[in-house]
Amino acid sequence: QVQLVESGGGLVQPGGSLRLSCTASGGRLDDYNIGWYRQAPGKEREGVSCINNSDGSAYYEDYVEGRFTVSRDNAKNSVSLQMNSLKPEDTAVYYCNRNSGPSYRWAWGQGTQVTVSS
Repeated sequence: QVQLVESGGGLVQPGGSLRLSCTASGGRLDDYNIGWYRQAPGKEREGVSCINNSDGSAYYEDYVEGRFTVSRDNAKNSVSLQMNSLKPEDTAVYYCNRNSGPSYRWAWGQGTQVTVSS
C-alpha cells in the first residue's frame, strides 16, 4: 500500500508563496495521475490540481488557475505544488492522492496545513 506524506505548509501573508511536496513510499507516484486536494474548516475536500503520468500535462481548478503550478520529480518520487499569490480563501489542509475515483485512491496522508492570513 502506498503511503503518502505531504509537507511544506505554513503561515503566509496574502500574496505570499509556498511550495508543497508530496512524497510516497511503497509505490511510484509516476505510475499514476496524481492530484492535489484541500479541505477547509467546515467544508468538504475539493480538488485543486492534477498531473498526468503519461505526458506530464496538468489541470487546475478555476480558483487556482494562474497561481498554482504542479510538477513532478520522478527521481525523488515526489509531486510538488507551487502556490503563488496566495489568498485567505486558500487556507486549508492540503493533501495529495491518486487522481481517480474514491474507491481507487490510497489512504489519505496527514496533509499539510496552509494558512493565509495577515
